[in-house]
Amino acid sequence: MPIAIIITASLITHFLFFGQPRETVFDEVHFGKFISGYFTHEYFFDIHPPLGKLMISGMGYISDFKPGFSFAEIGQQFPDRHYLWLRLLPTLAGTLLPIVIFYLILQLGMSRLAAFTGGMLVVLENALLVQSRFILLDSFLLLFGFLALLFYFRYKNLNQYSKFHILNYIFLFLAGFFAALAVSVKWTGATFLAIIIILEIIRCRFFPRSYLKATLIKNMLFFVVLPLTVYFLIFALHFSLLSKSGPGDAFMTPKFRKNLIGSTDSKNPEIKALNLFQKFNELNLQMYKSNATLTASHPYSSKWYSWPFMIRPIYYWNEADATTNNQQPATNKVESRIYFLGNPVIWWASTVAMFFLIINLIPSIFRLVMSWVLKKSHDIANREIKTLPVLLAGAYLLNLLPFIGIKRAMFLYHYTIGLVFATIALVYLIDQLPHKKKTAFAVLLIASATAFVFFAPLTYGLPLTEKSYNLRVWLQSWL
Repeated sequence: MPIAIIITASLITHFLFFGQPRETVFDEVHFGKFISGYFTHEYFFDIHPPLGKLMISGMGYISDFKPGFSFAEIGQQFPDRHYLWLRLLPTLAGTLLPIVIFYLILQLGMSRLAAFTGGMLVVLENALLVQSRFILLDSFLLLFGFLALLFYFRYKNLNQYSKFHILNYIFLFLAGFFAALAVSVKWTGATFLAIIIILEIIRCRFFPRSYLKATLIKNMLFFVVLPLTVYFLIFALHFSLLSKSGPGDAFMTPKFRKNLIGSTDSKNPEIKALNLFQKFNELNLQMYKSNATLTASHPYSSKWYSWPFMIRPIYYWNEADATTNNQQPATNKVESRIYFLGNPVIWWASTVAMFFLIINLIPSIFRLVMSWVLKKSHDIANREIKTLPVLLAGAYLLNLLPFIGIKRAMFLYHYTIGLVFATIALVYLIDQLPHKKKTAFAVLLIASATAFVFFAPLTYGLPLTEKSYNLRVWLQSWL
């Protein structure tokens, strides 16, 4: 029954007003061009790995999508309904994420009530919903990453000393495979693979020597060899589809361009073409350099330390109502807007929960470190530290860590992985309450649902008068 409610609610929220608006929204102007590139076979360059774009273009192939639409600017109207197919897979990925979170929370050892609440909070999170309704990549990243963790903890909860249990290998394979897919959408997906590897390193400390060798071999196979192979094969497909000279030529060396049909270097006999592995290395190096050196600013960019407080949402799209009489007072004028704006109840409550979790872990971790430094017994300190809070806090901080050193413009949507971990931390803390647990969960869900409905016009792009819009601008920095 709980999972049926989550599935139904997720389907309704994600497919309500599906396709609205029939215009390009935010970064669809970039990803739409890239997807068109797979149909024209003209080489393009993007700072992200190709999997998400390949998946969406696959849906375009199935639906007989024809390149030609320019994706030139936000608000450009689509000429036909093929764009619905391009938005379908991200929407489906967003629909499935709450289900994955429900089962992941169960695998983490929490109650079914906590799992239900966690799944419903992901359903009711406006920002996650917005990001899944357009030709964008983050819903793939979240789905694949948390699927990897789900299958890993399913494996971990099996009998760990059962060497030849077939489910061991199935769940390990799925964990490594989906972690590889997450990395192949965006490099930030490496967070999930790093979490799994760190947990396996810790687990290996407690294995008997006879079992350690087999475990190390399995880990190398499923969490190193498999992800690298999947990641490489996705790039191989990417190269095979982009065989012609295109707008991405300028980012690559003459040796790379040698194999691109129609490029300035394709017929130069003095240039030796790169092989597949060399092209793979060059492109990934160029992606890294571009990520590190981008200097363009953006009015809706934000710093990583502001994300937990949702200080600067992102303005994705707007459209004024052409029927509005210009003689009307400004407060009565109608305009439709879409923001990447989270549900304040879920966002801020999860931030408080995560900070509370981290602060409460500090004394125990300090005592553990001091016991190591002073070479005293650290059994007591070890017993004080519960595994799950450390896991949630560690995963949350691990996701934020890469952004600390990035100087290019960053956006609130970079926080989505951390947001989900913080949401799980919130339901974990409530699940630990000795009394009135059900009441606390009920109050949280009712408040979250109320906030979701209140901010839904800015999620779905529904028309609002200026007065109604201003009621939803709780901070000046949201404008």
